[in-house]
Amino acid sequence: MTIWYVIDLVGTSVFAISGVLSALGKKMYHDIVALFFVGFLTAVGGGTVRDVIMGAYPIAWIRDPNYLIVIAGNVIIAVFFRKWWRSALHRPLLLFDTIGIGLFTILGMQKALTAGVNDWAAILLGVISALFGGVIRDTLVNELPLILDRQLYVTPCLFGALLYLFNQSMGLDPTLNIILSVGLITLFRLLAIRNDWTLPSIQD
Repeated sequence: MTIWYVIDLVGTSVFAISGVLSALGKKMYHDIVALFFVGFLTAVGGGTVRDVIMGAYPIAWIRDPNYLIVIAGNVIIAVFFRKWWRSALHRPLLLFDTIGIGLFTILGMQKALTAGVNDWAAILLGVISALFGGVIRDTLVNELPLILDRQLYVTPCLFGALLYLFNQSMGLDPTLNIILSVGLITLFRLLAIRNDWTLPSIQD
């Protein structure tokens, strides 16, 4: 079990939880199967789009049943602990989403680099891995996708991706590089939410 496999499963877990919390926020209590599919599509959407673009077949969740097991388990966890998370965490959906985009940006980049794509394409594929699951989630529950939210969302992913490439070129320890890059994305995004950071808007 490599560190990348662990990151993939952890990212899958937190995105599955974010999908279920989003659906529960829309009062979708009545259908556990629907909750599973929202969690499932949130968890695997970005990685699937990335792998289809790269032609990386078979796609991970089709090849490895552990992904579906992890998603199903975390759907149940999200349902049972939904009230605790709401009382213990401030805006738990945004927290889980933020952790997910941090993990999947770097994971997606590394998968692309391993496949031999150029650095700039790897950055874009990392961002796709991070964001498309959330776009699918928000569309399913009829919410404005977070990618279109006024607080910085794509920008933290780009900064983290650039840091990862820079550290890799400098020969930094791979595990430390992952920690620093994912940490930058997560912290940057949380600070953007807390302080309402935005980029200048385009006016007509």
